[in-house]
Amino acid sequence: MVKWLYILIFIFTSLQSKGELIVKNDNGRISLGKNLETLQPGKEINFAEAVKSTHFIAGNKDVPNMGFSTNSVWFRFTVTNKSDNKLLLEVAYPILDEVELYTSNGKSLLLGEVVDFNKRPYQYPNYIFNLDLSKGQTQTYYLRAKSTEQIILPITINQPESLWQNLSLENLIIGIYLGVVLIMVLYNLFIFFSVRDSSYLYYVIYVLFVGFTQIGIKGYTFQYLWPANSVFELKSVVLFACVSSIAALMFTKKFLGTKNAAPKSDIALTLLIGVFSVAILLVYIGKGMAGFQLMQASTTLLTIGVLSVSFMIMIKGSAPAKYFFIAWSILLTGAIVFLLKDYGVLPYNTFTSYSMQFASAIEMGLLSFGLADRINILKREKDASQAEALSIAKENERIIREQNVILELKVSERTYELNESLEDLKQTQSQLVESEKMASLGQLTAGIAHEINNPINFVTSNINPLKRDVEMILEAVTTIENISMSDASPADKKKQIEDYKEELDFDYLVEEVKHLIKGIYEGASRTAEIVKGLKIFSRLDEDDLKRADINEGLESTMVVANNLLNDKIKVIKEYSDLPLVESYAGKLNQVFLNIISNAIYAINKKFDDKEGGEIKISTDCDGESVIIKIADNGIGMNEQTIKKIFEPFFTTKEVGEGTGLGMSIAYNTIKKHNGQITVKSELNKGTEFILKIPIVFDTKLAQLS
Repeated sequence: MVKWLYILIFIFTSLQSKGELIVKNDNGRISLGKNLETLQPGKEINFAEAVKSTHFIAGNKDVPNMGFSTNSVWFRFTVTNKSDNKLLLEVAYPILDEVELYTSNGKSLLLGEVVDFNKRPYQYPNYIFNLDLSKGQTQTYYLRAKSTEQIILPITINQPESLWQNLSLENLIIGIYLGVVLIMVLYNLFIFFSVRDSSYLYYVIYVLFVGFTQIGIKGYTFQYLWPANSVFELKSVVLFACVSSIAALMFTKKFLGTKNAAPKSDIALTLLIGVFSVAILLVYIGKGMAGFQLMQASTTLLTIGVLSVSFMIMIKGSAPAKYFFIAWSILLTGAIVFLLKDYGVLPYNTFTSYSMQFASAIEMGLLSFGLADRINILKREKDASQAEALSIAKENERIIREQNVILELKVSERTYELNESLEDLKQTQSQLVESEKMASLGQLTAGIAHEINNPINFVTSNINPLKRDVEMILEAVTTIENISMSDASPADKKKQIEDYKEELDFDYLVEEVKHLIKGIYEGASRTAEIVKGLKIFSRLDEDDLKRADINEGLESTMVVANNLLNDKIKVIKEYSDLPLVESYAGKLNQVFLNIISNAIYAINKKFDDKEGGEIKISTDCDGESVIIKIADNGIGMNEQTIKKIFEPFFTTKEVGEGTGLGMSIAYNTIKKHNGQITVKSELNKGTEFILKIPIVFDTKLAQLS
């Protein structure tokens, strides 16, 4: 009974409806906009209440734009079919949440984003309904629409052939647009992996999510990506739009360099990122309409802000900003055309309907050109930076040469003053100073001089007492001769001599002379040992390949480094019997010195000149190579430092304490010997260097390396 009541009411109101649309054979596609009557109630009503309502308003626009509404909006229209074909109703706005068509018998079909895509009668992004009108039949229909976004109703009545042709054209346009998006994404993603500039990554994210947004608005993401997930479809377009806007802001900040070029604008763009993040949160918690409105308002601010800041930077002469400003101007033009179409100012056609996609594709291309131009700018900046670095390097090289010359003169003066016997040390010092690889020896020269000065001072301090005692002995000899030549009896002579010797304390004088001579001998011997060690270390013939004793080289190196130990660091030596090794002995000694100096530095850093430091030096032979291990219990190194330790100019020492060349020289020297150098280290536990040097030097292999 209720059903028949609905039908009677429906028939009665149909007689009152205005704007009847007559469809003939020659009508392929007809816009219903001005033939629609609209009802926008203040509350949610059902079909029966809509049929009874007398508040329907006649339409006057080709595409009704009902704005935002928390309630359903109702549309009424009457169609008379005078064609030979069946009629299809198309609602070309895929992001409506609910679209429900009621027929005269009270039956309805609900479509929209709330319904899984695969439940639609026609598998197309637009909503398509069968009107089921036979030729000559007239029917009044009610259409209910509801959405968290704006309710825009581009609605047409189509005969099948014209509808499929129009949908094929739309598919072609979207396919071309999607192709442009994929090309831009893949091309710029490849460039990002090549140059590692985050601008390209932000651009890729922006283009990708703009593409998702645009094809999402047209309903293609729902059709192909998540057709059975209507819950996500209701949120997807707003989420994608917010993510693309955040990426656009990040891209703008990085691409235009707003942090330096426009600091205040940079802060405003950062705040906009926060606003879009809030919009994402609103959508996530179910406040879809609030999230959409906030996103829409923020997008307007984004467009104005980005255009303004790009214009400001452009007029300052920035070439990339020109591409950016033109690209966003075109995008804004496309958006304006799209909006004017929605508000009926411009006609609803393929161009106006896809103006955003057309403008977006052009914008992507222009921004890609801007990024390509950025590569040239970065290349020029890199070339300028390299030129500046080269100039600085040459200046540093000049300063180093001057300082080396000064250091050479000072060392020569000091070694000449100490003893001409240290000529070998002076020659070694001159040779090392002339080579940048041996700069570290200059830092040890003062310590070596001190090491030699101790025994020399011991000798010189004994000379005057010895001279005095010898003079007293000579005087005693003269006195005894005078007594022996006197006329006194032998007994008296003997007594006088004994008394004189007792007065002179002759026995003590003899012991003192022996003690002074022994001290002078020990000082001279120690000086000779130091000089011998320095001579072995210096290897004036180091440029010649010769057979050398590695143990002897280590010992001579310890002589050079002895003053750095400060009697606080314990040295453990475990030498094996080694064969003579074909090598550049002087260069190997420098390697040992560099490693030992670093070990002493690490120990001092950990123990702060207190006892407890320990250096262990061991040698071994595996038949083909000799193996030298130098370990310490200093501060150790982390993995990042270990990876860089052999790089030139890398140092963990304070400014002025190291050049960063020591370990690089060591690595190249061992490589020149066709050997291997490895390092093991652990923070706060210590470091161990392992050197493996072939016994026989392979000249061909050395040339290849």
